[in-house]
Amino acid sequence: METGEDFGPWLARQLKLAGKNQAELADELKLTRAAVSAWITGRSVPRPTMMTEIARALGTDIGTVHTRTTDTQAGLPVTWYHRPGYQDGGRDGGNAAAFAFDADVQVLARETCQNSLDERLTDNGRPVRVRYTIHEITGETLDAFRQAILWDELQPHYEAVSEAAAHQKVGRVVHAGVRDMFEKGRLVLLRVDDYNASGLVGDDYGNGKFAAVVRRQLESLKSDRGAGGSFGLGKATLWATSALGMVLINSTLSVPHEGRTERRVIGRLELPWRSVGDGTYAGPAWLGRPDPDSPGAQVTRSWWADEDIVERLHLTRDSDEPGTSFLIVGAHDVASLDESNADRVVDDENGRDGQEDDGTRDIRSMHRRLVEALERDFWAAMTAGGSRLPLLETSVRTLRNGQVVVEEQQIDPTEAQPARTRALRAFYEGTTVDRLTEPGQVALRTVPLRLPLAGGRRGTLGTHQAVLLVTDAGDKDGVPKQVHSLRGNRMTIKRSTVAGLPLGVNSFQAVLLTGTAAGEAAPFAEEAEEFLRAAEPPEHDRWGQTEELTLRWSHTAHHRIARLTTEVNAAVKELVARPKRSGDEGGAKLRKALTVSPTKKTTSRRAAGLGLPELDGLDASIGPAGEWRITAEVKLPRVDELPVMTPVVLLDVRSGARPRLDWAELVAEEGCEVEDGVLRFTPGARRAVFGGATDVTSHPVRTALTRLVLELRAGKGE
Repeated sequence: METGEDFGPWLARQLKLAGKNQAELADELKLTRAAVSAWITGRSVPRPTMMTEIARALGTDIGTVHTRTTDTQAGLPVTWYHRPGYQDGGRDGGNAAAFAFDADVQVLARETCQNSLDERLTDNGRPVRVRYTIHEITGETLDAFRQAILWDELQPHYEAVSEAAAHQKVGRVVHAGVRDMFEKGRLVLLRVDDYNASGLVGDDYGNGKFAAVVRRQLESLKSDRGAGGSFGLGKATLWATSALGMVLINSTLSVPHEGRTERRVIGRLELPWRSVGDGTYAGPAWLGRPDPDSPGAQVTRSWWADEDIVERLHLTRDSDEPGTSFLIVGAHDVASLDESNADRVVDDENGRDGQEDDGTRDIRSMHRRLVEALERDFWAAMTAGGSRLPLLETSVRTLRNGQVVVEEQQIDPTEAQPARTRALRAFYEGTTVDRLTEPGQVALRTVPLRLPLAGGRRGTLGTHQAVLLVTDAGDKDGVPKQVHSLRGNRMTIKRSTVAGLPLGVNSFQAVLLTGTAAGEAAPFAEEAEEFLRAAEPPEHDRWGQTEELTLRWSHTAHHRIARLTTEVNAAVKELVARPKRSGDEGGAKLRKALTVSPTKKTTSRRAAGLGLPELDGLDASIGPAGEWRITAEVKLPRVDELPVMTPVVLLDVRSGARPRLDWAELVAEEGCEVEDGVLRFTPGARRAVFGGATDVTSHPVRTALTRLVLELRAGKGE
């Protein structure tokens, strides 16, 4: 039997919920007020025979009084509380924090997994387990769910938002979500469960994790230097992914609250300002039990739900292990919808539309994209070796009305990232080498990160020795010749291609371990964690100049990170460079397939009379889909103003015009930015590096039979 709450706090809350005081209960029980007060304060407990009388007075059964695992039904019913409109007439068009992220399940996976890693219980040494469940509901299942979330209470608010949708971005999204639910008769629920995590502990309103997530914005209570999050923005991705702006929460606590740990439930709704009936409402709303301590018992707070309510809300957890379940109601993923439409076009063009779509294409695409994101961003956190255990386990499953559409898929980092996991495991097991001489080896180098003094002071606090791992790569490892950089929580922070590699080097993958990820013995590991964490934007997907870095260190502190990148690239080149051979050996065959054309000048007045950037190096390989993958280095002249340049990729032919290929991807890596296919160079830079991949649909012949020409044209390059 579940352990219940202590009798005194439980009875005090039931009296508040029932609208009674101690004197009134004492009169009903024919006792003195002092006797009831002794129960409340814990100085004594009632006799078993008195428990029956207490149950009658509270309007409940004797079992509820004995177990005290739930509140009595005498209190106010669960309902929605909508925050009243501001008295000064101010209006919010939605939660601004949600606009920091796209409605993208891959962004959601990154943020939620990061938060679960930060809340992992470390004393038992076990990983945090995160499961994603995509569940499409229709028909009677959908009707029952709408009844459980009290849709009739919410409908006037959604109608008010829909009426004003033309003037609000959030309103348009919500209006489309409601229309989709009723016109298509379906609703997608996306649940994120974590286990072996702290859970949403703390008071409903005080300074605790519960209030930080459910009640507040832009508040992060993570004090660990190695934590992934730091802005308090990550939780906003939950509401951003909901087309209805609704998230329901069920938390099992690692530390009891009100004597309880299981089924702490609340819901939060994010809508724009709206006028409903005679009232105006500021935006957010909460599903909970009215708090008798609030004025007029209007404000709702979390409640300890019974198993039936949790099941009807689709929030049933697998075990009593601490952690939290977030249910995103009306989950939508714009990126997967776009990809799904593209898949339909490809199928039609190739005549492979014989297999009829069973209506699960969207949720299957969502499933696939979640798996891809977890494999890409958290492979290191899921990798074990030597005495190091994994920090994370993840899985994804997809259902429709409780029936399996896609079986639960456990993410295996060795399958998704074989080269990188091999490198990390070799580091953990102490089997690295100084130089690569045989396939499967992992080479190790340390690279310095010189940490600045805080407060803008000149000098260096100390030198942190980050760990660089390099190993050969295979076909399963994705884009070759990349460095994945991470710190203590082992989430990939930065992915970059090494620029200026000599032609003909073997494919490789590299991993850079910084902060506490570099090992317990790494000098200044904690300080490096703090410094690099401050250099990350809210997306935590790169290191560079940020406001926090400038305020806490200096406006030039990011140069230390740029220097680290330079050191890493130099170490990689030294490890993968082949010994020089005669011109007939090694990469001669590949070099014959690559051509760097002289810069093509245009008649643009802007370019006239200016020194032009010139291509200074080119590295290319054929990707798994048959595309050309290119990394190019550009030499920049010493001039006050540099014109924009357009990289153009062509196929070399013996006669006639060279066929021009389209770019599928064009990215800036150093000293430049990419905007609409045009390179804009950083003022004062002496070199720039960009990379890209061609669109295979623009290739007139098979890639292996072609020679590549890359030109850099001044202006728009038309």
